[in-house]
Amino acid sequence: MSETSSFDAFYAASARRVLHAMYAMTGDLAEAQDCVQEAYARAWQRWGRVAGYDDPEAWVRTVAWRLAVNRWRRGRNALAALVRHGPPPPGRPPSEDNVAIVAALRQIPEAQRRAIVLHHLCGHSVEDVARETEAPVGTVKARLSRGRAALAALLSEDEPDKETSLA
Repeated sequence: MSETSSFDAFYAASARRVLHAMYAMTGDLAEAQDCVQEAYARAWQRWGRVAGYDDPEAWVRTVAWRLAVNRWRRGRNALAALVRHGPPPPGRPPSEDNVAIVAALRQIPEAQRRAIVLHHLCGHSVEDVARETEAPVGTVKARLSRGRAALAALLSEDEPDKETSLA
């Protein structure tokens, strides 16, 4: 039996039991699901070794339990820090300009939006954008040009007409 088939059979036979056990131990189904998923991912990474254990399911349960305990500890430490230092100061709300830009960005095609964000907001060169998006430089330039034109049209629609607002 191949390593993949062996792990798949193990997972199919044990996942439900491990999840039920973790749910009973944590009392939180979402938390149990997250910990069990991570434990099985770790088991898969080490399957050559874990498969040879007397009880691989116990190994997965132990890993899932330790993950849950670590999460609780982090939460407890965060709560202690909050009590000791108080809540962080409230952040400033986004400016109207930022809200308008983000709303306009949502309305342009994804490829243009990605090029605009990478080039203008992240400060990448056209060549860097081309490399990251796996597109030719000319395509990136076209996307930037079309994206800027679309944004200009969208943002000018959002601005009130200055002559009518003065009346």
